[in-house]
Amino acid sequence: MCGIAGIVARDPERPTPADRLAAMVATLRHRGPDDAGQVALPGAGLGMRRLSIIDVAGGGQPFTNEDGTVHLVGNGEIYNHAELRADLVAHGHVFRSSSDIEAVLHAYEAWGTNCLERIHGMFAIALWDARAGTLWAARDRAGEKPLYYAETPDGLVIASEIKALLACPDVSREVDLEALDQFLTYEYVPSPRTIFAAIRRLPAAHALTWRAGELKIAPYWDAAAIAPRNWSDDDAAAALRETLERAVERQMMSDVPLGAFLSGGIDSSVVVACMREAAQRTNSPVNTFSMGFADGSYNELPHARLIAERFGTHHREGMVQPDIAALFDQLIVHLDEPFADVSLFPTYLISTIAREHVTVALSGDGGDELFGGYDTYAADRLARRLAAVAPDGALRAIAAAAAHLPPREQKKGLVNKLKRFTAGIADAPADIGHYRWMTYVSPEAKRTLYTPALRDALAGAESYRPVRDALGAFGGGDLLNRQLYTDLRIFLSDDILVKVDRMSMAASLETRAPFLDTEVLELAGSMPGHLKVRGAERKFILKRAFADRLPASILRRPKEGFSIPMKNWLKRELAPLMHDLLSPERLARRGWIEPGAVAGRIAEHTAGRENHAHLLFSLMALERWAQATIDPPQSGS
Repeated sequence: MCGIAGIVARDPERPTPADRLAAMVATLRHRGPDDAGQVALPGAGLGMRRLSIIDVAGGGQPFTNEDGTVHLVGNGEIYNHAELRADLVAHGHVFRSSSDIEAVLHAYEAWGTNCLERIHGMFAIALWDARAGTLWAARDRAGEKPLYYAETPDGLVIASEIKALLACPDVSREVDLEALDQFLTYEYVPSPRTIFAAIRRLPAAHALTWRAGELKIAPYWDAAAIAPRNWSDDDAAAALRETLERAVERQMMSDVPLGAFLSGGIDSSVVVACMREAAQRTNSPVNTFSMGFADGSYNELPHARLIAERFGTHHREGMVQPDIAALFDQLIVHLDEPFADVSLFPTYLISTIAREHVTVALSGDGGDELFGGYDTYAADRLARRLAAVAPDGALRAIAAAAAHLPPREQKKGLVNKLKRFTAGIADAPADIGHYRWMTYVSPEAKRTLYTPALRDALAGAESYRPVRDALGAFGGGDLLNRQLYTDLRIFLSDDILVKVDRMSMAASLETRAPFLDTEVLELAGSMPGHLKVRGAERKFILKRAFADRLPASILRRPKEGFSIPMKNWLKRELAPLMHDLLSPERLARRGWIEPGAVAGRIAEHTAGRENHAHLLFSLMALERWAQATIDPPQSGS
C-alpha cells in the first residue's frame, strides 16, 4: 500500500520541480511509512510513499522499464501478478523485483492501456510514457484505492489524497457550493466532484490520459455491461462459494502479518470462514479484530466472539467510548473534505488495534452492495406497494403523524424505523428509489436551512443527479440489480471505500475486500436479483453458499451496520463540541447555514423531541473542515 503523486507540465521540456513533488509526497507519509521515492523528469515527475507488503526489500518505487522511457508508481495490490509476470517474462520482459506493482509497468508495455482488462486487484496507478509524452492513470473497478487530480496553469497534478494536491500553491481552495449541497444531502460528496471546485476525484473503473495539455477521462469497465445468466440455486451457490474462497486465498498473499475485521455479520464471517480454510493448508494463524459499544443495541461483540471461537482465530477486541472529541478533530481534518459517516470512528479505532499486530486486514466490504443486504431495498419495495394502493395524501398524513413520535435511544426499534420510513416517502422524490432512505436533508428543509446567498448560488443545481444518472445507466429491467449497481457506483465507492481507505491508512494499515475481487464482482453481476433477495430474506444466495459453514444464528441475524450512538452522544458527551462548532456566531460568519434553523434543531435534538443527528454531525464536520482547510491561518500559528 502506498500514497502516490505526480506533476505533469504543459511544456514537455520544462524541468519538474523536485522540491514541489517532494512536498506533495511528504503529505502522504501515513500511507507509506516504510519508504519513499520519486523521479523528476523534463515534462513530468512521479513520487510515492510505500507501506511494504510484497517484496519488502526490493519493491521500492517508482518502477522504470528496461530502456528508461516509462515510469510508474502504484498504490494497492495486483492479485494476479504472478500469472501476468509469467506471461510477460515469456515474452522477454525483464523484472527487477518481485513486486506485484511492477507487473503493471510491463503489462502496459505489452498491451498498452488495454492492460487494465487483464489486471485484477485494488489499485491506483500513474504512469509517465516519455516516448508519447503521455501521463496515464487509472483506478480499480470498485474504487478501493483513491486518486484525485487538478488542472493548473502549468499543467496537471495527481495524488492519492487531496492534501497532497493542496501542497501545490497553484491549486485553488475555492469551495464548490454544489458539492457542499451534495455533501449535506448524502453525508459525502459523490464522484467526480470534491468539495473543491478545482479538484476532481477520478471515478472507480476509469482511466485518465493527459497528452499535450489535453485531459481525457473514460471508463474501462462497467458492471452494467455484465451479461445476466440463468442460474439454478444450487449452481449459483456452488459458484459463489468457490469464487469467494479463491478470492480470499488470493488476497491473503503477503510478506507481512495479516488478519481480518470481524463484526459478526454474515459478510465478515464469510471472509473469516474462507481465511480459516486457506490458512489450514499452510498451518497459519488467523487474526481477527472487533470493536464494541457499552450501548447494547449497538454492540456486536457477542456475535464476533461466536465466529472467532468457531474458527479458532486469535481474536482481539476494543471498545468505542463516547469521549471522541479529540478524535473528531484529528480525523475530520485528516479527511481533507467534509465527510459525515459516523462509522469512521470505529473504523479508525479498529484499524489502530489491528495495526499493533498486523499490516494487512481483510474486510467484508462490498457484500451488501453485491447481494442486497441493506434495509433500503426492502423499504423501497414496501413504498412501491403502498403507492399502488394508497393515495399520496394518506402516506403523507401517516408521515406527519409519525413525525410527532419522539425517537428512541436504541439503534433501531419499531418507532425509529417507522419515522425513518415515512420520512423517506414524504421528503424525497420517488424517482430516486431506495436513495430516499440514503439522503438526509430534503429540498423542503434546505429552503429554511440554507442562507439566501447559498440558495441563490445553487439555483438550477440538482443534488439528486448522481443517483438519477446511475439508476438510468443500468439498462436491464431487474430493479434490485439496478439498485445494487447504483450503490456500487455511488455509496460503496464514495462513502464506504473512502472511509475504509482513509481511516485504515491513517493507521498505516492496508485493508482488502475479497467481495470486490474482479471474479466476485462479475459473478455477482451475472446473477438475477431473485437470487440475492428472495421474499424477506436478503443475501439469499450468499447464505445458501455458506449454510454449512456459519452458525444458524449468524445466518438469521438482521443487518445491523457498523454505526455508533451519535444521536445519544450529541445530547451528552459531545454536546459542548456541538454547541461550540455550531454557535450562531460561527454559522453567521461562514454564511452558508441559517443560525436560527440550526439552533432550533439543536434544541429539539437535545430535548429528545427529534433525532437531528445526521444533520447536526454533518454541520459539525463541515465547520471543522472549513476552519482547518479554507480559513486563513491564525496569526502566530
